[in-house]
Amino acid sequence: MTVTPTPRPPATLDVDTLLVPLAQPVAEVERDALASVFGPAFQHALDDISDEVGSLATFYTDTVDARRVVLIGCGPANDLDAETLRRSAAAAAEPLRTADATSAAFVMTTLPMDARPATQALVEGLMLSHYRYTAYKTDSDTPAFKQLLIAYSEDHDEAAVEDGATRGQHLVEATYAARNLVNQSPHEKTARDLAAAIEASGQAHGYDVDTWDKQRIETEGMGGLLAVNRGSVEPPTFSTLTWNPPDAVNAKPIVLVGKGVVFDTGGLSLKPTKDSMDFMKADMGGAAAVVGTFEALADLDIPLHVIGLVPATDNRPGGHAYVPGEVVTMHSGATVEVMNTDAEGRMLLADALSYAQRYEPELVIDLATLTGAAVIALGHYASAVMTCDTGNPAERLYALQRAGERTGDRVHPLPLYDDYKEQLKSDIADLKNVGGRPAGSITAGKFLEHFVDYPWMHLDIAGTAFLSSSQPYQPKGGTGAGVRLLADYLDHYAEAKQGGAAKKSA
Repeated sequence: MTVTPTPRPPATLDVDTLLVPLAQPVAEVERDALASVFGPAFQHALDDISDEVGSLATFYTDTVDARRVVLIGCGPANDLDAETLRRSAAAAAEPLRTADATSAAFVMTTLPMDARPATQALVEGLMLSHYRYTAYKTDSDTPAFKQLLIAYSEDHDEAAVEDGATRGQHLVEATYAARNLVNQSPHEKTARDLAAAIEASGQAHGYDVDTWDKQRIETEGMGGLLAVNRGSVEPPTFSTLTWNPPDAVNAKPIVLVGKGVVFDTGGLSLKPTKDSMDFMKADMGGAAAVVGTFEALADLDIPLHVIGLVPATDNRPGGHAYVPGEVVTMHSGATVEVMNTDAEGRMLLADALSYAQRYEPELVIDLATLTGAAVIALGHYASAVMTCDTGNPAERLYALQRAGERTGDRVHPLPLYDDYKEQLKSDIADLKNVGGRPAGSITAGKFLEHFVDYPWMHLDIAGTAFLSSSQPYQPKGGTGAGVRLLADYLDHYAEAKQGGAAKKSA
């Protein structure tokens, strides 16, 4: 789908449908201006718009080439923000799909928001809602919608509208990339397939990728990754992604780590199929989010040095599979008593987090579909976030939560009190890989904390990376959770760095 801003009047646009977002109440001057464009049918349709976010009214008119117009209610003007506007735009996707529309245009009205975030939110809401994964459909229902125009007037800041449209399109495309990786069939998504997809993404978007094979992983002593891989007939991979533009404002890199379990049977601690193993092609949602974030970093040219680490394997109950009671020596040298082979994601992540220390990172963020306990705690509307005490934990948590509010990709903090260490104590090793049923998400985070000595945040996206029923602008299946969140967070992180540098030079 292409997104193109245009200063042309709505009546001259050659599209199937005009989309008119309106916050309540509509000012008299704007109501009169729109009525002069669309004719008397506009007022009748406007009367059908309620204060409810996403309220729609469709009418047909002879006064514009498009003829078909959809009014979009964005709720009360006093409550309008980017997420409200995103959800409002998402509501318009269904009438476009029903009509098999191939093109549409947003008519930018006088919304009580700056033009850039307003445009970006409209683009994201509509485009994210139009996503369909049809790679395996023999009778494809691929959306026909291909072209979106943003019609602005002299009352709008042209540069802001164009920037918002560009940003929105790049972030949506990066989210699509993550969704596609998650939705792909497991038979075409081995660890080597995932590594190849990451390499192709790097070539297409302009970031560097280095892939390790099993021999190199063995040389590096990544015992956790190798233990999980032992039940598989497919070898593991370890991918390093690098985005380091010449104008990067950070002297030390930020590291993103994504869990890349391409399929999780649970190993010998076998999962039940219904509502569990049948969704486990999504267990590499963290890796997919890292890939999507790197595409966004490169496409938006965010001036940060960022490293991505993706340890990848499947978790199978093969003849050489690791077993409960086994003690594994990790990359860090720590020993882990395996009590449940289905707690495999933390084993991969722990090796990657240990390896990340060699970069002397400014900050590390890992993303993982790690625990069912995160779903119990927060459902499917927010990801759990945990952090260590190193650096400024309250500041970075606050910044990530604000990014979640701006993007609608929300996070909620859980504690990492030292008391939780008790649940991970082992009689024969340094720690166990599970801490029992109580506080399962937190003890998983506490396990990972054992392997870090730098500022770090852990995102458990088990409840948000894959949905069994759709939400506003989030389809069934892979959602791309984490991509827009991290892109926004890192963009603001870079802006803060640049502001600090400017103050020092002043």
